[in-house]
Amino acid sequence: MILCKKQFGSGIRPDKLGRMIRNIKLSTWIFLSLIAGFLIGFFFPESAPMLKPLRGLFLSGVKCIVAPLIFSSIVSGICSSGEAKGLGRLGFRSIVYFEIATTLALVVGLLMVNLLEPGKGIVLSGHGAAPDLPNAAISFSGFIDHLLPSSIFEALVKGDVLQIVIFSSLFGLAVLQSGEKGRVWAEMCTSLSEVMFKFTGFIMKLAPLGVLASTAVAVSEHGISVLLPLLKLVGGLYASLLLFIVVVLLPALLYARADLGRFFRELRPALLLAFATASSESAFPEALESLDRMGVKKRISGLVLPLGYSFNLDGSTLYLALASVFIAQAAGMDLPLGTQLSMMLALMLTTKGVAAVPRASLVVLSGTLTAFGLPLEGISLILGVDVFMDMARTSVNLLGNCVAAVVVSRWEGEELAPGFQKISSRAIRPVLQRESEFSDPS
Repeated sequence: MILCKKQFGSGIRPDKLGRMIRNIKLSTWIFLSLIAGFLIGFFFPESAPMLKPLRGLFLSGVKCIVAPLIFSSIVSGICSSGEAKGLGRLGFRSIVYFEIATTLALVVGLLMVNLLEPGKGIVLSGHGAAPDLPNAAISFSGFIDHLLPSSIFEALVKGDVLQIVIFSSLFGLAVLQSGEKGRVWAEMCTSLSEVMFKFTGFIMKLAPLGVLASTAVAVSEHGISVLLPLLKLVGGLYASLLLFIVVVLLPALLYARADLGRFFRELRPALLLAFATASSESAFPEALESLDRMGVKKRISGLVLPLGYSFNLDGSTLYLALASVFIAQAAGMDLPLGTQLSMMLALMLTTKGVAAVPRASLVVLSGTLTAFGLPLEGISLILGVDVFMDMARTSVNLLGNCVAAVVVSRWEGEELAPGFQKISSRAIRPVLQRESEFSDPS
């Protein structure tokens, strides 16, 4: 007994065990929760619904953070920039990058769906009528009308990111032009931003529970069997998103001279959170903090990231291009290249500013199908697996916006923090020359 105590009793003390648990990173907890949620949903589906309140608690906590965090980050970022001219340049550069990235996402989606042809062999008839979707008019005039809120409080309650971004930008400009009188507002918003980051730390402690509950409920409600008939569609989307990351996002990071390994390690908790909850909002605070640690200035990340939530939905845009042609293939309709290009142009417009609409991707998809004479019943075909595809496209939406912040930061002439920035050969050449001169015996 004494020997056992000597050998094992002092092996792991309670204080040491507690310290080990506290040192486990958030990304590790999220990954473990993801696996645990999958196992619970698969083996104990009858117990999974009891976890729904945990998912609701976490998502509600995140939603109460997002609006004040966006407002305070944008206003303090504008005020720290010191000039409206620099802000206009920053916004213009952001929009230019967004348009390039979303266009390439559409091209990759159309290319892959024509190459893989996931809709061939699937019979569309017999899947029932199209499900009821939110009544949201998707048009250019509706988009313009939606830009400014009739009440900022209504926009804050609804979590309408686009309206909050525009109001916050105008408010920040007004504070900046008010000079000394606006200083109190600038200081207050900067203080609010710091407080909200601390508050975010409290909510993020609930993230593993939210991930576990979200995954368990999704698997228990939809099951794995629903994937089998549409496995080619789900696999095609994942392959397309991976291709987009490789051919578009990775070169963009290399252009910005970012260290890829450090970038993805830093962003891993936010990406896992977005994947598990299928919610960009849930990962927004963590992503904003990650960009701050990477050295992206708050005046850049505070504007680019929220703006990207409405204008730079890379994953959703790619998904819509793939899903539209998939439904045409399942219906036995052969879409000519000209029609597909017209569809791509339509999607470039309709994907802007609808992120706040519930089930926004399905709303945009239904409008696209109607406009091009495709069967609306196709939505019910993919609805069963949409939750699994939503996880992937949400993660790429978040990743694309973080990459956008890094690229725009490079365009603004800013350097990333040490360790995240790769040293260019041009910068290292003078150092090597000095070392060679020092070591030269002559």
